[in-house]
Amino acid sequence: MKYYLSIAIVFLFISTFSAQEASVKLDSIISKIENHKAYDRKDFPLGLYTEEYYKKQAEFAEARLEELNNIKANSLSETEAISLEMLKFKLQETVDRYTYEAYLNPLLSDSGFHLSLAYQVRDLNTYAQVKAYLNKLNAIPTYVDQHFALLREGLKKGNTQPLVIFKGYEATYNNQILEDPKESYFYEPFLNLPKTLSKTQTDSVLNAAENAIAENVIPQFKRIKAFFETEYLPNTRTSLGVSEIPNGRDYYQNRLNYYTTLDLTAEEIHQIGLEEVARINSEMKKIIAEVEFDGSFEEFIHFLRTDEQFYAKTGEELLKEARDISKRIDAKLPAYFKTLPRKPYGVAKVPDAIAPKYTTGRYIGASNETQPGYYWVNTYNLPNRPLYVLPSLTAHEAVPGHHLQNALNAELGDSIPKFRRNMYLSAYGEGWGLYSEFLAEDMGIYTTPYELFGKLTYEQWRACRLVIDTGIHAMGWSREEAVAYFEKNTALSMHNINTEVDRYISWPGQAVSYKIGEIKIRELRKKAEKALGAQFDIRDFHEVILEQGVVTLPILEERVEKYIEEAKW
Repeated sequence: MKYYLSIAIVFLFISTFSAQEASVKLDSIISKIENHKAYDRKDFPLGLYTEEYYKKQAEFAEARLEELNNIKANSLSETEAISLEMLKFKLQETVDRYTYEAYLNPLLSDSGFHLSLAYQVRDLNTYAQVKAYLNKLNAIPTYVDQHFALLREGLKKGNTQPLVIFKGYEATYNNQILEDPKESYFYEPFLNLPKTLSKTQTDSVLNAAENAIAENVIPQFKRIKAFFETEYLPNTRTSLGVSEIPNGRDYYQNRLNYYTTLDLTAEEIHQIGLEEVARINSEMKKIIAEVEFDGSFEEFIHFLRTDEQFYAKTGEELLKEARDISKRIDAKLPAYFKTLPRKPYGVAKVPDAIAPKYTTGRYIGASNETQPGYYWVNTYNLPNRPLYVLPSLTAHEAVPGHHLQNALNAELGDSIPKFRRNMYLSAYGEGWGLYSEFLAEDMGIYTTPYELFGKLTYEQWRACRLVIDTGIHAMGWSREEAVAYFEKNTALSMHNINTEVDRYISWPGQAVSYKIGEIKIRELRKKAEKALGAQFDIRDFHEVILEQGVVTLPILEERVEKYIEEAKW
C-alpha cells in the first residue's frame, strides 16, 4: 500500500512540475512576442511597411511557432491553453500573409493605406497627444513612399485589386487636395486643443499644424492622385476573383480558413449560403403578408427602397434616430449580461472624407484611455440610408454588438495576455455582431414589422455574402451576377449593394465570417437551451461567450459544451 501511495505522490509531483514548466515556457514565449520590437517606433510614427519588415516578422513568427508546438496544452489551465491556441493562430496568420504576399496589396474598395490615415484623426486631450499627432502628420511622406514601393511590386507580380472596384475612388484623395490647410480634415483636432496648453504653446502648435498639413499632407495626396491615375489604375488587373492572381486559389482557401476559423471549402460555404437565403426569404414573405401589402416580393422591396416614410430628411435626423435606438438598447443590457463594459461610446457620422465609398456604419474602438469608442453612421446619400435597418445596424455596431464585445475584451486586464486584449477575429467578432441583431429582437428593440423586415434583410445580406463571396472568388461569377443576386434577395439600396459587392471583390473571404460565426453562436445557444431547459440562464450563456475575449469558433464550442456539463450538476 505504501509503495502504491509513493508512486502516486511521485506521479502527482511530476504532473505538477510538468504543468508549471509548460506554464513558464508559455509565459516566456508570450513575453518575447509582446516585447518584440521590429523597428524603433520613434523613427516610424505611422508604422513600417517594407518587404524586409514583413519578411523578418514572418521569420520571427515561424521561430515562435516552433517553440509553441513543443508545449502540451493538457498541461495548462483553460486560460493558458486558450492563449496557446490563439497565439498559434495569430502567428500563423503572420506567416501566411508573407507567404502569399498579401502585404503587396494594401487596398480595399472602401479603404486603403491612404484612407487609413483618417483613423489617426482623433480628439487631442493632452500635450503629449498633440505632439504625437504632429509627428504622424510629418511622417506621411515616408508612409506614402513605403506603400508606393509595395504597390509597384504588386503590379509587377500581378498581385493587385481589380480595376472594377475603383469607380469613384478619386474621392478618396481629391477631397484632401485643398488650398487652405485649415480646411483639411486633418486640421480638425487642432480646433479644440487642450485647455492646459499655454498661449505660447497653442500658437506654436497651430503654426506647426498648418505647416505640417501644407508641406506633408496635401502634397502627399497630390502624389497619391498622380500615382493612382498614371501608374496603378492603367496597369491593374481586369479579372475579378482572387483566384485569378498567382497562387490565388490556394490563397482564397487560406482566407476562408482564417476568417471562419474553421475548415470549410468554398463549395460548402456556398451551399450553406443558399440554404440560409431560402430560409430567410420565407420569413420575409411572412412579414409582407402581415402588413397586407398588395404586390409581389419585388414590388415590396421597391416600396421600401422608394417610399419617403422610410428615410431621414437630414443627416442629423439619422444620427438622432441612431442615438435613440442606442439608449433604448442600453437600458436592456443588465437583463441579458452579467458583465458590462466601463468604456462608453459615442454616435457620430462617418467623416465626409471617406463617406462616399464607406459602408453603412462601423464601430471604431477607442485609441487610448481618454477616448470613447464610436458608432459611426454614414449620413452620405440619405436616400440610400433606410431607417428600418437602423435598429439592426445599431445593435451590431454599438451595443450589444461591437462596442460591448470589444470594450469587454480590452477590459479583461491581466486575466489574459496583452496580445489577446488587442486581438480581433471576424468569425467571433462579426459573428457576435450579427448574433446581436438577433438578440435585439429578444430585447424588443424592433417596434414595427418594417424594422423586423429590416432585421431580416440585414441577416439576408450576410447570408447572400456566403453565396456571392464564394461565387466571385471560387466559381467565376461576374460583378453583374453578384449585384443581381443581391438585388433579388434583399431590400438593400442599390448604392449599398454596389458598395458591398465591391468590398467583397476586394476583400476575399472576410464577408463569409459574419454568418458563419452567427450560425455557430445561435447553434450553441440552442444546444444549451435544449440541454439545460429551465436551468438555462441567458446571462450565464453570454458570460461564457464573452468572458475569455476573442477566441476561435472551435474554442468557443468547447467552452459552451463544458458550461453545459457543469450547469447540469
